[in-house]
Amino acid sequence: MRLLLKAALKSRKHLSLFIITFFTLILLSVADALEVSALGLITNLNKFIGISSDAISSSLPFVSEHKETNPLNWVIDQIKVHFVGAENLHVLIGILIGIAIFKAITLFSSRYMTQVLAIRISRDLRLQYFEHIQSLPMSFYQKYNIGSLSSRVVGDAGQIANSLNSVIGNYLHMPFTVMFSLIFCFYISWQLSCVIFIVFPLVVLPIIFLAKRLKRVSRQLQSNQEKFAAVLIDFLAGIQTVKIFAMEMFSFKKYKEQNDRMAVLEGKTAKYGLLTRPILHAITTVCFAVIALFGLYKLKLSISELLVFCGILQRAYEAIKKFGDENSNIQKGVVAAERMFEVLNLRPEIEDHAGSIDLIDFEDKIEFDHVWFRYGQEWILKDVSFTVNKGETVALVGPTGSGKSTIVQLLPRLYEVQKGEIRINGKPLNYYTQKSLRDRLAFVSQKPFLFSDTIAANIGFGRNFSKEEISLAARKAHAEEFITRLPLQYDSVLAEAGQNLSGGQQQRLAIARALVKKAPILILDEATSSLDALSEQRIKDAIGALHGSVTQIIIAHRLGTIEHADKIIYIERGVKIAEGSKEELLRDCEQFRLTWDTLYRIESSPVGT
Repeated sequence: MRLLLKAALKSRKHLSLFIITFFTLILLSVADALEVSALGLITNLNKFIGISSDAISSSLPFVSEHKETNPLNWVIDQIKVHFVGAENLHVLIGILIGIAIFKAITLFSSRYMTQVLAIRISRDLRLQYFEHIQSLPMSFYQKYNIGSLSSRVVGDAGQIANSLNSVIGNYLHMPFTVMFSLIFCFYISWQLSCVIFIVFPLVVLPIIFLAKRLKRVSRQLQSNQEKFAAVLIDFLAGIQTVKIFAMEMFSFKKYKEQNDRMAVLEGKTAKYGLLTRPILHAITTVCFAVIALFGLYKLKLSISELLVFCGILQRAYEAIKKFGDENSNIQKGVVAAERMFEVLNLRPEIEDHAGSIDLIDFEDKIEFDHVWFRYGQEWILKDVSFTVNKGETVALVGPTGSGKSTIVQLLPRLYEVQKGEIRINGKPLNYYTQKSLRDRLAFVSQKPFLFSDTIAANIGFGRNFSKEEISLAARKAHAEEFITRLPLQYDSVLAEAGQNLSGGQQQRLAIARALVKKAPILILDEATSSLDALSEQRIKDAIGALHGSVTQIIIAHRLGTIEHADKIIYIERGVKIAEGSKEELLRDCEQFRLTWDTLYRIESSPVGT
């Protein structure tokens, strides 16, 4: 519950809206009391007609005897004095209509303000969540799958908003309604009100008992929803593979297992949630029967007094019943808040220091000085040292899993080095702000990221490049040749993840995005792996034209693309085996020579041999 309120008051701008909402709920409680009091007036309406004010005390012994005992009699007495006679009946009707209008206005205002508050809280939570996860390191994304993250940002935020509606009604409106009702009941008859305190524990205990079970089942249900979403996302992402291998039944079985498990948990949630009202209804029905008998035959209360007393008490019990009904929703919100704040409370492992400065320009060199790095307990890089001078083209070569991609991911600080140091311009990476460091890098990965927008927007990627700059970068990346064939050319909208383009076309757009940035450091991680031989040669020529003006770090398995490199570094099992030119490595590094001979034979052999 504390986390739900923390979510509600996390932003100061919610506080004023929260106060207004609370005020409208108070007015609603007052309207409820006035509505029930009006019922008492209606039951006495026949006594108002044709009775003079002088005869009130003699003709109504009930009023003269009890008018000082409770506020209801006092109000009735005052109305009889001031609005007696048939000619003033329209005034009484006006009062009743005014009470009805006041109740309608307060009911709408309270519900509307509650909804607005919940909607704004949900909106801000989604925004804070997305902003926060962007600041977390890559290790965070290895721990949480896409299904988990997406369900938290969409499902949990929405659940918190729905639960806050219940919380505001239950924990703000309900206590005030119950307190106001009890005070009113005590003024009418303190003896009869004592029955309430006998029944009250019988009402509260079932709510507490069921709440604990609801919370436990809700936690299991939302955890299963994550797995359910993950199975669905995996299926949609790999639908081509599923169909090619004819494994629809395998996918269906995994989906059905999670779906059945979720149905079982939803059944338990429904059971605990629906048990509350029948139990409370049985208890309160018995309570009202006891109150009616005790009030009529023991305390000799009038019908109007008993009617108003039961009406006021009914308001209190309805608030408690509603609390029980909404408790299931509240417990789901509590679990959702726990899951969301589990992520929001994570502190980024990589943060800018207080004295960090912006990297204005790359002026000297990049140095890897005895760098060690590991995922979990396994060391991926072991004591790696090398230098990349400004304007050089350096290639990283080695078998799959040797740590090449890890090296280029350490440079923009996607991960933090465990031992050793990486320096730019003689300063360690944490000397610079992360944003300025990454602004000086252009990165092309093996799997390009494209979003659903125009081709121009995908190349510009949030930066205000001119059409000429975007077009020039596309020409250098040999992407313009297929862009110009599209009906809208650069204004053509890509499908999700660029699915309406081939793999090679997607890769060329990613290369164009890197080239238009004009960063002094260019990193290519298997950037030409999806290209045909002709396109690869053109990209190789385009990259070669940048030699000397842009510092390049290239990872490639096709060794023909790195022949122009100033320096080649051979990595195996996280250890630097050799460093030098192609000729030096062919002479001194047996592993590189074997790799070169094998790949050269494959690449140079004619088709069909």
